[in-house]
Amino acid sequence: MKKLISYGIALTGVLLIASCGKEKSAVTGWNYNDSKNGGFEVVPYDEQETGPGLVLVEGGTFTMGRTEQDITMDWNNIPRRVTVSSFYMDETEVANIHYLEYLYWLSRVYGGDYPEVYKKALPDSLVWRDKLAYHEPYVELYLRHPSYQQYPVVGVNWLQANDFCVWRTDRVNEQILIREGILRQNPNQINEDNFNTDAYLAGQYEGLVRNDIPDLNPSTGANGTRKVRMEDGILLPRYRLPTEAEWEYAALAQVGNTVYERVTDRKQYPWNGHITRNKDDKYKGEMMANFKRGRGDNMGTAGYLNDRGDIPTPVHSYWPNDFGLYNMAGNVNEWVMDVYRPLSAEDKSDFNPFRGNVFKTQQRDEEGTISEKDSLGHVPLRNVTEEENVDRRNYTKADNMNNLDADEPEYIQYQYGITSLVNDKARVYKGGSWKDRAYWMSPGARRFLDEAQSTNDIGFRCTMIRVGSPEGLGTKKKTKVVK
Repeated sequence: MKKLISYGIALTGVLLIASCGKEKSAVTGWNYNDSKNGGFEVVPYDEQETGPGLVLVEGGTFTMGRTEQDITMDWNNIPRRVTVSSFYMDETEVANIHYLEYLYWLSRVYGGDYPEVYKKALPDSLVWRDKLAYHEPYVELYLRHPSYQQYPVVGVNWLQANDFCVWRTDRVNEQILIREGILRQNPNQINEDNFNTDAYLAGQYEGLVRNDIPDLNPSTGANGTRKVRMEDGILLPRYRLPTEAEWEYAALAQVGNTVYERVTDRKQYPWNGHITRNKDDKYKGEMMANFKRGRGDNMGTAGYLNDRGDIPTPVHSYWPNDFGLYNMAGNVNEWVMDVYRPLSAEDKSDFNPFRGNVFKTQQRDEEGTISEKDSLGHVPLRNVTEEENVDRRNYTKADNMNNLDADEPEYIQYQYGITSLVNDKARVYKGGSWKDRAYWMSPGARRFLDEAQSTNDIGFRCTMIRVGSPEGLGTKKKTKVVK
């Protein structure tokens, strides 16, 4: 016993001494961040930085699906309990000013040699035309006139919205590296000489370097430096479209109706109650969203307009829901990532459900080196092959859009010109719009459109995965210990 006590005292002394020096590995005892023993680096890290325009949506379980009568008799949103991980979501829809910034960048960088890149990104302003209505002013002015800067962008198809997310990821990460003193601003980027996150991480982009990070690996020599790595926690994850489950969860925002683990009031819309008017004394009777109240009534009568929106309204209009998100009902419908299937609720997983996976990997040569950037500065990707996945249990092929649904080639149902418009290019959109009745503002309602088509009532907003703690710094709960 005395020997054990002496060993305990000695061990305590060693730990006290160690705590005054470098941090040590709990499995090997070797120092971290010490070039003398190999230089394995562990960075001090608190939590993920919140990207521009985003708010944290704390994840959890909810009943996804119909909260309104199924008056269309589609039976395509059957209620089902699922769990969604925490994520970040844009506070508002992407506005015209944001999309014009994107178009300007494309024109500046690619306009000289690749003008088709800019043209491919242009919204279709002709979506405003109506054979029996006069909407030409919106065709000419809605996207570019300063009066509409803060209005949600429309006429953007699903493919264009995804391209915007890719561009936004790169611009945000480039700005972070400039802010941290690693890169210098380079307003003269052109063609493939522009910052791309994947290219930078793959060592395919140099840029105007101000200061690289010190490299503690002794094999690089004294005073060696290196590029930023994902392990440094400096760069943010990708911006992307939300999954249907994420979008619906964020729209319902049941966090405001939850006491401990009990949801006290079920929601039909992103706000409480089953009506579309505000019930608070200060704003009593005012519409909670921008929608079409009835035939021929887009905004009410002069002198007291019921929602002040004959077309989309500014992105910060009306009241945010309990997550702080604006216009999760009405104003414009919003694209989500999912491929449409009528029976998605029955097929998809109950944890982060999503249909639309096509698994890809970076192109590499025979030696395993990542291929050089393409002419636009992006790292080329390819679908994974079945040969690469022979020993995998969780998937075998790249394209899983049809999984559990016409999966075998001889039973493929979803092809254009054969059966219906429901195919692998049909994408879900949700939320209701300025020209929709209140029915479509229910978060469970879902419709679909071909990914290459656009309308004057569909916009989008971006999301980003939350890494690490689902609750955020300062709100961590102690883990319950079972005795």
